[in-house]
Amino acid sequence: MIPLLRVEMSESASSAVARVLASGTIGQGPVVDEFEQALRDRIGNPFVATVNSGTSGLHLALRLATNPGGEPGEGKGEVLTTPLTMVATNWAILANGLRPRWVDVDPATLNVDLDDLARKITPATRAIMVVHFAGYPVDLARLSEILDEAEAVHGFRPVVIEDCAHAWGSTYRGSPLGNHGNIAVFSFQAVKHFTTGDGGLMVLPGPELSERARRLRWFGIDRESPGRGLVRDDIPEWGYKFHMNDINASIGLANLVETDEVIRRYRENAAFFDRELAFADGVRLTERAPDRQSSFWVYPLLVSGKDTFVKHMTEAGVMVSQVHERNDRHTALRPYVSLLPGVEEVVKHLVCIPVGRWVSDEDRQHIVDTIKAGW
Repeated sequence: MIPLLRVEMSESASSAVARVLASGTIGQGPVVDEFEQALRDRIGNPFVATVNSGTSGLHLALRLATNPGGEPGEGKGEVLTTPLTMVATNWAILANGLRPRWVDVDPATLNVDLDDLARKITPATRAIMVVHFAGYPVDLARLSEILDEAEAVHGFRPVVIEDCAHAWGSTYRGSPLGNHGNIAVFSFQAVKHFTTGDGGLMVLPGPELSERARRLRWFGIDRESPGRGLVRDDIPEWGYKFHMNDINASIGLANLVETDEVIRRYRENAAFFDRELAFADGVRLTERAPDRQSSFWVYPLLVSGKDTFVKHMTEAGVMVSQVHERNDRHTALRPYVSLLPGVEEVVKHLVCIPVGRWVSDEDRQHIVDTIKAGW
């Protein structure tokens, strides 16, 4: 069976972890510092904070965005968000005492429908969560224009949080995600392009939010003060235990060396599918705009006869999946249900096929031949 997802792990990771285990320092220490500097250099933004998961990063990002100095949930309000995502995106909204308001999905991109988002910004909007689905970037320039218009009408500009869980290595207008004026949160979970075993990264738009994120990820204690968080130091704002440790950071440093080659192969396989499936019967490909480059965490297709297609591919030894269930079907989110025709269309047809580095030339030809054979 050709797997849909697989762990991408450098052979040097085990020895890197062994060095940390032998060092006597396995919590947040010098290896985390080294890893964060490497991430600053890679992304091109100095304002970063590693965390123990992308989910923690989203939780903390909403705290930063909606509560400048108060308690989480102190200011009730809505967060505009997509239901086509891992539930972590929307659990973070509930965890902060806020209400999700669904934005429809554009079937051409699988990202939020920006026209629908523009219509749904109201005085109750506290923040906007966008997901770069499968690594394909949201049109961030258009989103910024929408926010300009909202600010003119409502007198405020909601903070945007980019859920980049699928999108390590993706670029918008030539720049890595995390450089477009928003809070960006990456996941380094086990089966992402780039993993630390588990972990995540927050990329902030400026020093104030960055400093606050770095404090709140570790109980609100300033570990970078001269006293390094001694018990006598005052804690002005309580925080969480969301920090990364040196074990995960050492895995990240080992994998970071290889991540460009990993993503190159994902893109090479995706380009092959783009060429070979462009005119395949029963298949519709998603958008490819010239100003953005996907990292293709998975390769999404919209297919006719979805259930039959899944059975056909499975019998041919190819693992396929929708990957994420639409979140608004879950009981925990039932109070927020709304009419979403784009989502309805997408979930009837969405299937993702393997595109990772483990997909050989022979594997990808088999995938294409199986699809073209019909189902």
